Amino acid sequence: MGEASEERSGCVLGDRPTSDVVVRLRTKDGRDEWFYCHSHILTAKSTYFADRLSDAWPTCQILDSRNCVEVHCPDSDYDHHVSMLRLLYLPEESVTEAWHSVRSTLGILRAALCLGCTHIVNGCVEYLEAVPWEEAEEDEILEVIPSLGPRAEPVLARLQPVEPIVRNRVFLSALRLATSRNPCEPKSTAQEQLDYMLTDDDDLPLVKPDGQIKVEIQKCMDDLFVRFSDGLSSTLRKPEDSFEASEVQLLGDLADLVWACRVLPKLDMMKGFVHEWYTVSDEVLRLVGYERLASCAGVMKLKVIEVAARVLEAVAYGTVILPAPKRLRLVKTWLPFVRKTKPELDVEADGEKEGEKENQGVCKMDAELCQSIESAFVSLVLALPSGDQADILADWLKDDQVRFPDLSEAFEVWCYRSKKAKRRLSLGLSGSATGTALSH
Repeated sequence: MGEASEERSGCVLGDRPTSDVVVRLRTKDGRDEWFYCHSHILTAKSTYFADRLSDAWPTCQILDSRNCVEVHCPDSDYDHHVSMLRLLYLPEESVTEAWHSVRSTLGILRAALCLGCTHIVNGCVEYLEAVPWEEAEEDEILEVIPSLGPRAEPVLARLQPVEPIVRNRVFLSALRLATSRNPCEPKSTAQEQLDYMLTDDDDLPLVKPDGQIKVEIQKCMDDLFVRFSDGLSSTLRKPEDSFEASEVQLLGDLADLVWACRVLPKLDMMKGFVHEWYTVSDEVLRLVGYERLASCAGVMKLKVIEVAARVLEAVAYGTVILPAPKRLRLVKTWLPFVRKTKPELDVEADGEKEGEKENQGVCKMDAELCQSIESAFVSLVLALPSGDQADILADWLKDDQVRFPDLSEAFEVWCYRSKKAKRRLSLGLSGSATGTALSH
């Protein structure tokens, strides 16, 4: 502070003997403090004080009014106003060394704007432009900075929207990493952020894929499925001593397929995925039924069920249209597997819990997944011809299988339809015949 004192003829904030003006800092909550200051410092660095201490100010002739300037501020900014007064006593080249954090700098910036201290405002802007921000700090910056007009541009540069061509380039780079066989943290981040980019929440999706983007997405998904299918086939042919390495790769591929199932519906691109999964379903079930999968059977079965659930949903709710024979095969392929596997996973998860393993419960189907599968099967069954419904429900009603999934709703609807079918259809046919006769 020695250089500052010499520059200002030994003036120090709070030095009552040499002061010629008092700044009274007040808040609505009752804080009230007097600071002994020097008018030549205040007027040189603050337009607010220059106006208040000028001869042109309306109350300058009132006794003591010129020597006492009141400053009102929010209680939350009180300390920042005090810091602001101290900064006025520093040489301008030293001001930039006074910043300690984004939050305190924002507080000082608000005070500097109120008091018209241009050089301190500029110092705040330089600091904020150069340092990283937390998310909460970003929101606060957006409340304060825009009022600066053109001076805010350097600070806001990192928040500006980018051109679609740039966003698409980032999207495609992330997509290629997300669908690669590269088990690394950046890949997980790429998958998470691609999902976020495409989510329609409070803000519009960051990327709206056009024809060319969709072509690239489809290519990446095709490559992912080819890799999974080839790995599946080769694993089933491998000798037992080389099986473990293939398990790791297939688990990674299944995790990628689970992610793809979350992303593709947002792009209306589930059709190709459903057909590919339909094609490899038999091989997938052969793999998860393999005895040599003992070390990772639960994890792999759970991931298979997660993918199957998304496929079943897409077909059940008309996102992807399949003819009745294929829908029937889909139900007959996956219903027995899900019905058999859920109790196995529950037992395994309960065993892990009793053993107090670190990964306890990792292979258990959660309530949301169970509800999703159950609803999909009900819808699929009810959309099949009544005879096929009867076969499926008769099998489901066996004593040892009336658990999960619960097809009670489908059973009730089938009973209602079956009981009234003859009368309803005969009425419909007779009505149709009557209408035809009358038209003639």
